[in-house]
Amino acid sequence: MSTPLRVLPLGGLGEIGKNMTVVEQDGRIVVIDVGLRFPTTDMLGIDLVLPDFTYLRERAEDIEAIVVTHGHEDHVGALPWILRELDHWPTVYGRRLTVSMARSKLDEHRLRDAPLEDLRAGQRLQAGPFTLELVHMTHSIPDSCAVAVHTTLGTVLVTGDYKFDQTPVDGAPADISRLAELGREGVLLLCGDSTNADRPGFSPSERGVGPHLQEVFARARGRIIVTSFASNIHRVQQVMGAAAALGRKVSLVGRSMRKNVNIGRSLGHIELPEGLLVQPQEVEDWPEEKIVVISTGSQGEPLSALRRMAHNDHRMIKLHRGDTVVFSATPIPGNERAVNETVDRLYHIGCDVITTRDAPIHASGHGYAEELKLMLNLVKPRYVMPMHGDHKRIHLHAELAAAVGVDPDAVFRGENGLPLEIDARGARFGEPEQSGMVFVDGVDIGDPADVALRDRRMLSADGIFIVVATVSEQSGESVVPPEVIFRGVPFIEQADGLVEAIREEVERSLAAAAQDGVREIDLLQQELHDDLAAFVYDRLRRRPMVLPVVVEV
Repeated sequence: MSTPLRVLPLGGLGEIGKNMTVVEQDGRIVVIDVGLRFPTTDMLGIDLVLPDFTYLRERAEDIEAIVVTHGHEDHVGALPWILRELDHWPTVYGRRLTVSMARSKLDEHRLRDAPLEDLRAGQRLQAGPFTLELVHMTHSIPDSCAVAVHTTLGTVLVTGDYKFDQTPVDGAPADISRLAELGREGVLLLCGDSTNADRPGFSPSERGVGPHLQEVFARARGRIIVTSFASNIHRVQQVMGAAAALGRKVSLVGRSMRKNVNIGRSLGHIELPEGLLVQPQEVEDWPEEKIVVISTGSQGEPLSALRRMAHNDHRMIKLHRGDTVVFSATPIPGNERAVNETVDRLYHIGCDVITTRDAPIHASGHGYAEELKLMLNLVKPRYVMPMHGDHKRIHLHAELAAAVGVDPDAVFRGENGLPLEIDARGARFGEPEQSGMVFVDGVDIGDPADVALRDRRMLSADGIFIVVATVSEQSGESVVPPEVIFRGVPFIEQADGLVEAIREEVERSLAAAAQDGVREIDLLQQELHDDLAAFVYDRLRRRPMVLPVVVEV
């Protein structure tokens, strides 16, 4: 009798980004995708957000393979951080471009010995009790794939990100015939991309973007700055084609943009005429009507090239009135504010800004509702677990499944950390496992409940009071007037005599502690903290950070 099959999402459900799915049987594990997402505005000082992979850290020896569906950050970006934390390194598999991007990322983190192997679409791989198969799909990056995990109970199909583009830039549509074959053979569970479940119809083809870009370029009189995802190699190719057709030179700005274009050229995904590229430091040497700059920063990322240009902080490219900035991407949910701030800065400089609202210069890499229905009809799954989306989109994907005839009781609206368990008796949710977020701050990773983040939020909202008190070593009483320093405390000017009142409160608190016989510095500081925090809140109705320092003499 077959042992139960578990499918455990550790990221990507109830959110856009940090996709990670664990498939488990007979005590062995295959991990599909190891993504990250970027921080929201309230995650102060945080650089990246990873899935909580405690479950994998504790079972590193059980992992047979890590399979990456494509090279976007929300599917491969967490790989270096995870491998650094695992005692045992499983082999990482993906298609050629995906593996090249993963290798470049691991090289940056000095993880050059990590085992990577590229697989062809259709190639089968035995990994413990699993047989893995990659199925070619179309997305906004070449070499995208779905992963079919063949088990003794049936096939689990994890779609990755996909659309059914009939005229993709690289000329290779999704392998619909293989998906239909899998459907005829029997798909036990479909784990499907829900990103655009809320958009009716079919998504436009990526190939249609190129002519519209060329129309926008033809109307521009000065320099053109195009921003897109650095990993959207098809889009970069189309920008280069439009620039070449109009006799403009192209400059690549942003480290990830240059790196990914080099990888794309080496693998034959990007072709460009000789002499088309110029270095960023040479841009000023060319007539403005002869230049197109392709830049990172379409999501308003704080350290991206476009964001620095918008704040007049870029070393080589200085924007000015008459430049045209083209956003060939839409904001990822959660990034709207950062993008809007960047756009506003560009208008302030005097740039003309073209977004997807102004011209059809972007095509989503994710299928719309009719394409999700097509996937469901092709593979005819017994069970469905919508993935890769917030709760709204997961709910809508579930409704689409019911609309094409899937039993509503066979559609599981999951969440991160909630495993779906399947055996001969059927499917059901199991006991939750640890899941959530892990933050990257600089080069270190830590717990999202870390006091550092809480302190940053407190400091940003209400500021800080530092109180230095000098006490007698013998009696514990104050011997000189306390010093009060404050930074970033709002409305302090309106609290008449507050600083003097705080000094008096310090004296009162220290006298009370001395009377109670409290002498230890740590205990004195704790008493001061509690008394001052209550006193300041009573006066200001705010909770600034209170940092007492007690010095004995």
